[in-house]
Parts: sequence; structure tokens; C-alpha cells
Amino acid sequence: LAGDAGLIFFPVKPDRAADFEKIMAKLKEALATSTDATRREQAAGWKVFRAVEPGPNASTLYVFVIDPAVKGGDYAFWKTLYDSFPEEVLQLYRLYNAATAGGQTLLNLQLVESFGKPPN
Repeated sequence: LAGDAGLIFFPVKPDRAADFEKIMAKLKEALATSTDATRREQAAGWKVFRAVEPGPNASTLYVFVIDPAVKGGDYAFWKTLYDSFPEEVLQLYRLYNAATAGGQTLLNLQLVESFGKPPN
């Protein structure tokens, strides 16, 4: 991510949402147990949401909300999963490939205003 924060959208086939969430649980475990300081810093600002409304083509839409983003941090999660679970990563990738309903969309966000901070 190149911005202050970021959003990454993942449309998932509704009947495969549990598979996507299984992958996210493994990613959470990988980040929590990582000895890599950058990955642990990434985890602190990384959340995964599921939209209540249907996504494109009636998909289930998952959104990574990353705030703050670790400058230069790699949020492509397959490397993290591979490093933590090399024996399982192929099976997880097959689940992911069968679950997704289209490509991911990335938005780099640049902070314009923070209404929770008092003016200088």
C-alpha cells in the first residue's frame, strides 16, 4: 500500500464465504504468531469486514480495512500464509480460487482530514 490507509475488496461466491473466512482465520493466526516486526505492525491496523449488502453479481463482499497502513508493507497475504503454513498453502489457495467471484480491488487512501483530532 502506498497511502496512509487502504481498502481491498474481495467479492466471494455466497456459498463459499465459509471457505474465505477459513483462509482469513489462518491469516490472522499467521500474523499473530509471526516473528517479523513488519507483519505484526501490519496486523495492528488490519481488519476484515463482510458487507451486509450483496456485492457485485450477488457476491458476498469482504473488505480489508487497513488503517494505518505500514508504508511499503506487502499486504498480498499469500507470502505470509506460505511462510507460516507451507504445507497447507496449496490447499488454502485452492479454497480461495474456488471461493472468489472476481478479482480484488485495491484503493490507496490519503488522509485529508481527521475529525476526531482537535485543531492545531
